[in-house]
Amino acid sequence: MTKLDKLESQSIFIIREAYRSFKNIGMLWSIGKDSTVLLWLAKKAFFGHVPFELIHIDTNYKIPQMIAYRDRLAKELKLRLVVGQNEKALAEKKTFVDGLDRISCCRELKTIPLKATLDGTGKRRVYDPNRDTWDVLESAEAYNAVIVGVRSDEEGSRSKERVFSARDEKSEWDAGAQPPELWNLYKTEFAPKTHVRVHPLLDWTELNIWEYIDRESIPTIPIYYNQGDGKRYRSLGCYPCTNPVESEARNPKEIIEELAGGKFRNIAERSGRAQDIDGGGTLEALRKDGYM
Repeated sequence: MTKLDKLESQSIFIIREAYRSFKNIGMLWSIGKDSTVLLWLAKKAFFGHVPFELIHIDTNYKIPQMIAYRDRLAKELKLRLVVGQNEKALAEKKTFVDGLDRISCCRELKTIPLKATLDGTGKRRVYDPNRDTWDVLESAEAYNAVIVGVRSDEEGSRSKERVFSARDEKSEWDAGAQPPELWNLYKTEFAPKTHVRVHPLLDWTELNIWEYIDRESIPTIPIYYNQGDGKRYRSLGCYPCTNPVESEARNPKEIIEELAGGKFRNIAERSGRAQDIDGGGTLEALRKDGYM
C-alpha cells in the first residue's frame, strides 16, 4: 500500500464517519486544488455520488476563472451547490479595493457570510443539478458540521487543528480546547449547539495533493499552470490579494518536480497570499472568529 493509498483510505474513512455522525452536514468548496481533491474523495467514498451540499462563499473578487470552473464542474458532476455572500458589505463598499484593510475585508467578505450561511440566517443561492436552475433561499436549516479541505502544513494555525474540530454556536474556535485524537480515535459526539469542522486532509501535504491530482487525473483550474507567460498561481484567492508565482510548470508532474526538489521545496505555499503577510497571527485571529 503506497503513501497515497493510505492517505486516501484514511480520508475516505473520515468522510464516511462524518456523514454517519452528523444530521445536517455540508462540504466547503473553495474551488482550489485541496477542496477539489476533497470533492474527489467524497465521490469515491459514496461510489460516485456526493450525498451532501457543497458550500462556496463568493467574495465577488474571486479570480473569474475560478467561478467559471465552479459552475461548470457543479453542472458536470451534478453537485448541489450552495453559495453565500455578504451582499450588505459589498453594497456598503466594505472591501479592500474600497480602502478597507485586508484582514477586515476577509472578515466582511469571508468570515461573516460563512457563519451566516452555516447557521442558516444568511441568504443562500442554491444550484439544483436535477433542474439545472439556481434558487434563492432567504433562510434555511443550519449545518451542524462541515467538511473542510485544510491541511496542517499549509499555515501555522491550521497545524493546531484536530480532524473533528469543535466550534461554539457562533462558529468561534478555541485551539486550546480541542479534544485529543490518539491512535486515530476521533470524538464525534459533542454538546448541543456545537458546530464541528471536519478535516480529512489534515495529514496531507501540498506535494501529496499534487501527486494525487496527477494519479487520479483530477480536473483543476488552468491558472494553476504556466499558460506561456512564465507564471502560475500556487494558491488561489481573491484577485486583489493573490499573486502568481514565477514558474514554468505546465502540468501536475512538473509541479511535483518543483515541490519535491525544485524551486518551491522550501518556500511556503501561501507566500503569494497578501493577507498572510500583513502582520503575524492575523490568519489565526480570523480562524478563531470562524474563518476557514
